[in-house]
Amino acid sequence: MNRSDFHKLTEIRIKEAKVLLDRRCYEGAYYLAGYAVECALKACIAKTTQAHDFPPKPQVVQSFYQHKTESLANLAELHNELRDRLKSGGQFKSNWSHVIKWSEDKRYVTHIDSKDAKDLYRAITSPRTGVLVWLKKYW
Repeated sequence: MNRSDFHKLTEIRIKEAKVLLDRRCYEGAYYLAGYAVECALKACIAKTTQAHDFPPKPQVVQSFYQHKTESLANLAELHNELRDRLKSGGQFKSNWSHVIKWSEDKRYVTHIDSKDAKDLYRAITSPRTGVLVWLKKYW
């Protein structure tokens, strides 16, 4: 997988999340929206490598193959940028707080309400303060 693959996957997952959200399939929408952020973070990680490829499992520490948003942001070397962005407060800080509540374990949740799904989707896609808009500056 390379950076370009993660760009495409980010766009696919957020598009799928919107389709599910519109169809009131909140569990799937929530899950896929979170995965869109994960893919964007992995694109940022890939950008830090020499060939812009995501490191293959045998060649790198297993820590790259995880799903924790904050840890992936650190692996993408975004800790300073994130800290500065969060210090400015405002809506981005609130949006980030929604995003870090997501985990891959949500695939096992049988009920996510419309509010949680819509809040996460908005936190990710908001045109000015969305987490995805911010991540695209670094991917």
